[in-house]
Amino acid sequence: MKLRCLIVDDEPLAHEVILRYIEDVPFLETAGQCYLATEALSFLGSHQVDLVFLDIRMPKLSGLDFLRTLQQRPMVIITSAYEEHALESFELEVVDYLLKPFRFDRFLKAANRALSLHSLRLQPPQNPPAKALAAPDASSIYIKSDKKLVQLPFDEVWFLESLGNYVKVWNEQKYILTPRTLSSFESQLPAEHFVRVHKSYILNRKYLHYIDGNLIRLKNGKTLPFGKSYRQMVKQLLNG
Repeated sequence: MKLRCLIVDDEPLAHEVILRYIEDVPFLETAGQCYLATEALSFLGSHQVDLVFLDIRMPKLSGLDFLRTLQQRPMVIITSAYEEHALESFELEVVDYLLKPFRFDRFLKAANRALSLHSLRLQPPQNPPAKALAAPDASSIYIKSDKKLVQLPFDEVWFLESLGNYVKVWNEQKYILTPRTLSSFESQLPAEHFVRVHKSYILNRKYLHYIDGNLIRLKNGKTLPFGKSYRQMVKQLLNG
């Protein structure tokens, strides 16, 4: 079984790299190349494609806007030099997000992920549905920090602290600083595990130790304040 691949990128050098990588992966083959997303729309209308390697910033139509226009999407691996589009891309259920320039081993990992998803989709209906693989990892979050994209399991996130247009994402002892708002995290984090206890804090319920007055004590000894408007939520934490 081979996955038929379409490269959509306005940079000829990107095509050269991906073509070379595809040739070195036995289960991939090139179905076509497009230098504009508008060309890709026409190509997909008349060709069978299993996997698209898609750039984001292109003339006329961006990669993500192109994705939104498709009613029946092939699998998509984003290939971009800009990490700030990662969250939006995963919300569109892409298979993976490769930051340029990427090495062959990272390309191969993304290709293997696509092959696994494709194989799962081909299984009979009585088998577990492919929906579980809609995101690369439903138990983690991707965070931009220091020009890198960091994947953090939810279990490793103790709490999040707002600093204006930045957020500190804390584990037990240290934090990652990311240029995002706390509200953007609130809509992404699973409500059964995370709760907003203050305008500046979101807490992982798992690490609540006890509440003392207007302070929340965590299992590592740190304390967080809770706001008056979140008092009802704190009561629910106690009841839980």
